[in-house]
Amino acid sequence: MDDIIHLLPDSVANQIAAGEVVQRPASIIKELVENSLDAGAHNIQVLVTDGGRTCVQVIDDGKGMSETDARMAFERHATSKILKATDLFALTTMGFRGEALASIAAVAQVELKTRRPEDEIGTHVLISGSKVELQEPVACPVGSNFAVRNLFFNVPARRKFLKSNQTELSNVVADFERIVLTHPETAFTLYNNGAEIHRLPEASRRQRINDVFGKKLDAELIATEVETSLVNISGYVGKPETAKKRGHHQFFFVNGRYMRHPYFHSAVMHSYENLIPAGEHVSYFIYLTVDPAAIDVNVHPTKTEIKFDNEQAIWQVLAAAVKEALGKYSGVPSIDFDNQDRPYIPTPLYGDDRRNVAPPPSQGKTDYNPFGVQPHPTSSPRVPDDWQSLYVQLDAPVETNIQTSIWKDDEMTEVVDVNVPHFQYKGRFIVLPVPDGIMLVDQRRAHICVLYEQYMENLFQQQGVSQGMLFPEVVQFTKQESLMLDDIMPDLEYIGFELTNLGGGSYSLTGIPSGIDGVNPVGLLHDLVYSAIETGSVKDRLHKAIALTMARAVAFVYGQVLSDDEIHILLQQLFLLPAHKYTPDGKLVYTVIPHAETEKLFK
Repeated sequence: MDDIIHLLPDSVANQIAAGEVVQRPASIIKELVENSLDAGAHNIQVLVTDGGRTCVQVIDDGKGMSETDARMAFERHATSKILKATDLFALTTMGFRGEALASIAAVAQVELKTRRPEDEIGTHVLISGSKVELQEPVACPVGSNFAVRNLFFNVPARRKFLKSNQTELSNVVADFERIVLTHPETAFTLYNNGAEIHRLPEASRRQRINDVFGKKLDAELIATEVETSLVNISGYVGKPETAKKRGHHQFFFVNGRYMRHPYFHSAVMHSYENLIPAGEHVSYFIYLTVDPAAIDVNVHPTKTEIKFDNEQAIWQVLAAAVKEALGKYSGVPSIDFDNQDRPYIPTPLYGDDRRNVAPPPSQGKTDYNPFGVQPHPTSSPRVPDDWQSLYVQLDAPVETNIQTSIWKDDEMTEVVDVNVPHFQYKGRFIVLPVPDGIMLVDQRRAHICVLYEQYMENLFQQQGVSQGMLFPEVVQFTKQESLMLDDIMPDLEYIGFELTNLGGGSYSLTGIPSGIDGVNPVGLLHDLVYSAIETGSVKDRLHKAIALTMARAVAFVYGQVLSDDEIHILLQQLFLLPAHKYTPDGKLVYTVIPHAETEKLFK
């Protein structure tokens, strides 16, 4: 029998590697801009065409490359960032793997023009599908000019899964904003199809945040800063009164690199305990500086998953720093740093429990000095290796829940008689007897199910009636939100919204859909845009997201007293639905307490 194991060609190996490194046009921008920063660039221009699907171009004024380096840069595992394995524990650069350019060149057509300050003439390189087609001298300015065209031209299966131009552009803007927030000392510009989206001059960190997200956010932020031998923390956190369910901006950065970290997120949110309503969040921009040897960024090619040697101690410092900032702002009692008793630290949870990471119990002492780092007992909770699975902030698209929950309902085997006596309990639950026991129905979730079905059947089947506003309101959106709003504007106008673009991310809201009396139209409009960003602008998913957002806005609120007739109609409509046990986003609508369980209570 012939041997069957063989080495893959470099071009195939590069395409396989590109599957992790290059996921969409935004991935290319992230890798190229990070290389520009590592090259010491002071001005970086990013130009995209058709949201990056047709072309992505990054121009910088960095140190450039020699003729040999320009060719070598596209080889796998070729890098100037590290020389040996131990260098991984002292990283000061954004890149280090030596995979990005090889992966990009494997699935796109790449053109590079580059020149060093000491050279009189630069180098021009053309590569297509890992094959070098041209290398010649060229006159060009100092720095590097990368143009990546026709992404996935040779991998049609990957190209067809790219989203619409507007959705891809939204992803580009999101990744671009994460990078510019960490480097306010560098000037950036971003263009799409020749239109300027961002122009960010050199600025302070706070000014850069204002330039990216608007001056309105500046009034919502409180500065926080602390220095310890373990970690230095600086940045800004939102005021408690600015908390909201959606639309917040939450960013963690470590050593100039954006990261996701659910454990540290729980530390920030714990500091707001009893200050903001349950389920709401605030914006924060938190910059951590630690010894490079104390973190591991070599976890995933995207480098957004980072492990820390002292996560629990940093959790304490972070929580204390945020509490101190809130205490100075609102007069909340601050921490007494004289007592050395250790507070309880929440243990990261798994599975469904990750949505409810428990904060320290209120009876525990909160006057521990987190700035005096002490050794941890061996019984301290251990952070699991798969901590990144705990990060739930906008990682699960809304459409996933819509598609996999409400249409996979395990229906009751018996028909519920809604004519039996029933009553409302604590303004939240409807209680009624069923043959198997006692049924508890969550009135708000039941109403969401009913409204969702109605909106899906009627909202997009015929032109909605618009109700003019007596006093039009001006609504402000960020750049990313404005891009998505322009994309979904026909759908919003179809259901009854009337908006006029005033420029600069401002829109005049002059009309709203009829039938949403009592709902904050500005908040609803923001929620609709956020849902579109999460789901993309594909019609079917977008319509489901809009229907769910509208249902949430109009549904009964907890504490609302319902009449017997309202309860009867709600139950009748609920149990006529084809699926009614779970909401479109997968939350339980009702449960039954069996007779046997009730009888056990009296034994």
